[in-house]
Amino acid sequence: MTVESSALYDVPGPKALARHRLYGILALVVIAAVVGWVIWMLFHTNQFTYAKWTAFQYKGVQELLLRGLGNTLKAFGWTVLFALPFGALFAAGRLSDHRPVRWVSTLVVEFFRAMPLLVMIFFIFVALKVEPLWALVAGLTLYNGSVLAEVFRAGVLAVPKGQKEAAFALGLRKTQVMTYVLVPQAVRSMLPTIVSQLVVALKDTSLGFLITYEEFLHAGKLIATNLDYDLPFIPVVMVITPIYIGMCLLLSWLAKWLERRGRRSPREGAMPVADAGPVLDAQG
Repeated sequence: MTVESSALYDVPGPKALARHRLYGILALVVIAAVVGWVIWMLFHTNQFTYAKWTAFQYKGVQELLLRGLGNTLKAFGWTVLFALPFGALFAAGRLSDHRPVRWVSTLVVEFFRAMPLLVMIFFIFVALKVEPLWALVAGLTLYNGSVLAEVFRAGVLAVPKGQKEAAFALGLRKTQVMTYVLVPQAVRSMLPTIVSQLVVALKDTSLGFLITYEEFLHAGKLIATNLDYDLPFIPVVMVITPIYIGMCLLLSWLAKWLERRGRRSPREGAMPVADAGPVLDAQG
């Protein structure tokens, strides 16, 4: 029996496969042990007692959580609405042929990428006296918009140079080349990365509780620290965390779906072309 080889690595033989299976089994045992230990500690510290979960059956607590979730989605929605145009604008500035425009755009993008997000949010909230929602949205927009500007720029530069040269040879202006040639081709490769960055923005909305914005994490903090139900901190975390994870997984699934869709052949779904039929000679 011959073993096929790869240009990048050697295909494992029977002993290597058995060793890999053993490593996999050991890893599963360790993970199961850790999960079992965590569950045992939760029971041991009485985190599943009725007293700690009583608060969630009251309508006021449920409305508080729903209101916090709505505020989180509101901040995320405004961030997406502002960050995408911000990123597109400064990506275009960084690709500009005019040196002052390119320098200013580079300075803005690099500054807000390097600035810690929490510092920006606190500065806007405390120094500029902006309301908590808009201070959070402004900080998220400046940071994520700067990251998206680099994503847009990299996507446009990733298009083969021959596409741009051919467009210029046809007499198109640079704006037309960007609009009709480069950007449509770059969108396919940029979309998964854009959605992945939006996942980061969604998680970063939780920083709003530090400036008293009543988002989802802030609502959980109120329940865990201000209600007389034996301080149900861990139950609150167990309720909030899966919801955060679910929203992030939904966006991650969207990124993977866009990536799979982008890998499809551009010829897929093309209209069928009829046969040309028999060719007649000059006498026929």
